[in-house]
Amino acid sequence: MLSVVGFLTIGVFLLLVITKRLSVLLSLILVPVCFAFIGGFTAPAIGDMVIAGLKQVAPTGIMLMFAVLYFGIMIDAGLFDPMIAGIVRLAKGDPLKITIGTALLTMLVHLDGDGTATFMITISALLPIYKRLHMKRLILPCIVAMSAGVMHLVPWSGTMARAMNVMQADTAQLLVPILPSMVAGIIWVLAVAYYFGRGERKRLGVVHLDYDHHRELSDEQKGIRKPALFWFNVVLTIALIASLIAALLPLPALFIMAFSIALLVNYPKQADQRKRLAAHASNVFFVSIMIFAAGIFSGILTGTKMIDAMATSLVSLVPHQHAAYLPTIVGITSMPLSLVFTPDAYYFGVLPVLKQTAIHYGMNPIEMGRAAVLGQMTVGFPLSPLTASTFVLVGLSEVELSDHQKFTFKWAFGTTLIMVLIALITGAIHI
Repeated sequence: MLSVVGFLTIGVFLLLVITKRLSVLLSLILVPVCFAFIGGFTAPAIGDMVIAGLKQVAPTGIMLMFAVLYFGIMIDAGLFDPMIAGIVRLAKGDPLKITIGTALLTMLVHLDGDGTATFMITISALLPIYKRLHMKRLILPCIVAMSAGVMHLVPWSGTMARAMNVMQADTAQLLVPILPSMVAGIIWVLAVAYYFGRGERKRLGVVHLDYDHHRELSDEQKGIRKPALFWFNVVLTIALIASLIAALLPLPALFIMAFSIALLVNYPKQADQRKRLAAHASNVFFVSIMIFAAGIFSGILTGTKMIDAMATSLVSLVPHQHAAYLPTIVGITSMPLSLVFTPDAYYFGVLPVLKQTAIHYGMNPIEMGRAAVLGQMTVGFPLSPLTASTFVLVGLSEVELSDHQKFTFKWAFGTTLIMVLIALITGAIHI
């Protein structure tokens, strides 16, 4: 019964979001609350779940608030202007070169395994170019999402860390056997970027661009640029990213301190500081409120044990005589299930059940972990409404979540299917 309520919660939520019958914000809050009542839970119990969910995402929400402000200050100061100019010069107004460049730049930036930082850097740098050439807006978040998704298989990403922890495996056991799949995924992403770019080249042609900041920027933008502080901002940003990778301090603390230094050095006058904060207030509000709403959603699903019930039900659906197909099924369903399960719910709730099931049937349990990471919150995380970075991606790209999901899903799912196929061919997983 509880698993049915859980699947109905997810199904109704996705239906409302995709059909735009209800906003994502209200759907994240109202749908789980309504179904929790239907499931027989009392108002005080639901209230406790809401608070627990909010507490769980509070550090992430605070981190993203200050991350948005930090990168907003860097954009204002002109940190990404040379990057934009360089891309434009290399692309020379060719949409095909721009889409390929988008994929390569995202893959390079996402070597740190942090989706939020990747989306902030790449979208901030590339959106002005897409706007100038009048390229289709949904192409940018699609390519960025796919590129970050396949690179999320790096062992220091949160997803891979969870998988290695649950499977009690190291990179040699979990990642190395699926490296051919990862390479195939990268090739697929570049092929899709080429397909989009060729289509846009036919539609728009090759536009001659002579990038000149003084001609392109408004008077207000020129006034807030800080070219004299460019190298200071470069060093500060590199130091921040290095500190994030090394985990020198908790992520919220690092972004709070980096933002404070950036604002003080670039805009020492309090009047200018207030203007910069006001300029980015809407982005901060949008990102933070969505994160806390997502916390309510996951808090109720977890607190009601709907997640546990859904995990058990999914495994029980596989007949004993078809157990050998389980790794393949896990791989194929891994990406779509990113829309249903949070990373913690899947890797700490579903994967242990799959692991024990594999042991029960005499299969190598590590194959379940390999199959899972081929899509679950790797390729799938930039489309999931259950991850905060998704809202950063769509917010900065100025697109609706439902439009992004409908446009990107088939291409991202194709990444997982190709990686599963290569994993079967190379023997990383077996039938």
